[in-house]
Amino acid sequence: MKPDTHPDYHMITVQMTDGTTYETRSTWGKEGDTLQLDIDPSSHPAWTGGNQRLLDQGGQVARFNKRFGGLSLKKS
Repeated sequence: MKPDTHPDYHMITVQMTDGTTYETRSTWGKEGDTLQLDIDPSSHPAWTGGNQRLLDQGGQVARFNKRFGGLSLKKS
């Protein structure tokens, strides 16, 4: 293996949006730096579930229902 091909790993502090911190190894910054996150699993809708709602005004769902809304799987 070639020497000096791997980045320098060192300890940094990661600060979450709620102020909690933890230490981890990283190639980011310098030894002892603090990485302040703007988005993290405690605040981002992708992890928290968010306020999801389906707004479809004349979109794909409405077109599908218009074309196939009268069909059913029941046998006559």
